[in-house]
Amino acid sequence: MFSTLLEKELKAILLSPKFVATFAVCTLLILLSVFIGIQEYKAGVEQYTTAQELLDQELRDATSWWAFGNRAFREPNPVQIFAAGVENDIGRFSRVNAQSPIKLQQSAYSDNPLFAFFRSIDFTFIVQVVLSLFAILFTYNAINGERESGTLKLAFSNAVPRGQFVAAKFVGAWLGLTIPILIPILISILLVMVLGVPMTGVGWSKVGMLMGASMLYFTFFIALGLLVSALTKHSNVSFLVLLVAWVVLVLIVPRAGTMLAGQMRPTSSVAEVESKMDRFQTERWRTFMEDQRSMWEDRTAATEGMSREERSEYNANNREAWDEEQSDMRSQVEIDLAEFNRKLNEDLRNEKAEQERLAFTLSRLSPASSYQLTAMNLAGTNTTLKQRYEEAIFDYRDQYSAFALQKREEERAAQRERQRSQGGGGLMMLGGSDETIDASEMPRFVAPVESTAEALQPSVIDLGLLSLYGLLAFAGAFVAFLRYDVR
Repeated sequence: MFSTLLEKELKAILLSPKFVATFAVCTLLILLSVFIGIQEYKAGVEQYTTAQELLDQELRDATSWWAFGNRAFREPNPVQIFAAGVENDIGRFSRVNAQSPIKLQQSAYSDNPLFAFFRSIDFTFIVQVVLSLFAILFTYNAINGERESGTLKLAFSNAVPRGQFVAAKFVGAWLGLTIPILIPILISILLVMVLGVPMTGVGWSKVGMLMGASMLYFTFFIALGLLVSALTKHSNVSFLVLLVAWVVLVLIVPRAGTMLAGQMRPTSSVAEVESKMDRFQTERWRTFMEDQRSMWEDRTAATEGMSREERSEYNANNREAWDEEQSDMRSQVEIDLAEFNRKLNEDLRNEKAEQERLAFTLSRLSPASSYQLTAMNLAGTNTTLKQRYEEAIFDYRDQYSAFALQKREEERAAQRERQRSQGGGGLMMLGGSDETIDASEMPRFVAPVESTAEALQPSVIDLGLLSLYGLLAFAGAFVAFLRYDVR
């Protein structure tokens, strides 16, 4: 009996104009979004490669470690083709030195505000908005529509189990919506491979889990459509109710949750953090200069009453110790600036983490939010992307600073030796020689890599919620149809 009911339902769906329209729209949108995503990814890779080459050229041309300005660049992620997330919203590089705070800057949207205005249409957007609407279109009249046409009463004039009938409606609608998107998805995967996107095994596993989450998401709206259709007598009423529910769940709840969290858990603005850093940096360097001036006055006072030759000899004998003392004081300033910057960013991250947790908790009342969070977590383009990179750059800065400090000390020692051999006097100027620096041993920044397990871990709750929402909606439809008046 179930197979007969399912066959009837599939024939009705596959031969209907809405199936053709769904297939055409889904094919066009999915292929177009993936193609555009591939082009954006390749443009990002080209920009990343060019920036790395320019940094390497600067390194080859530098004659002193004092003058070289190191930078760390964010590497494009191929899974962003399917779920862009915040990929284009956060910066693409950060300066790496003690004077500058670790902060990703120059995002794709800041360089091209027009793209930020229209945003990008990726696979997750199509599933979240378009497919959920099509799921409503497939099921809003699944039960009450047959009642209006009289076929429901005719069907139950025979010994048809109600459970099998509603299950056939659900499976038929699910297959009718899965088939139109399965073909463009397979073509999209082939397109990624043909156009040479370097997708790893980890990347493909994330894409596969994203497709599974997408099916869980539109399964909920299919079950929701059956539920509302079983609770109403007229198809036009059920369509209106479902449309309102879609607007609330997809458009209102996620944004309302974020806005409410912003009011309940306010965070410091970026301007406030930068202002604190600027004030501390200015005060710290002012103290450094005052200490230098005081030391210079003490040294000058110590040479009072000496002859010119005695003063010159005194300065020559103490210059090395003075240089080391100045270097230690400067290094301490850089350490203090780096530590204060780290503490500021850590406090800001903790504030934002609290706000994000509250926002995600409130917005998870909507399956659209759970799906969006799952997609971004699996793709690695979630809100923690900026934090992961900045923490990695923080760690890299410690390595690079220690290396650069050692090289600068070596430069200073070499300059002292040249001054001695040339019989020079006076203050030693920081800087390099005419020879370029040897950067063969310089530590290089390695982009943080997220494994499949690490990407899946924060998605477990949202995948569970998507399954629960779909199960509750189908159970509600099942119970409602058991009491439905087929007359």
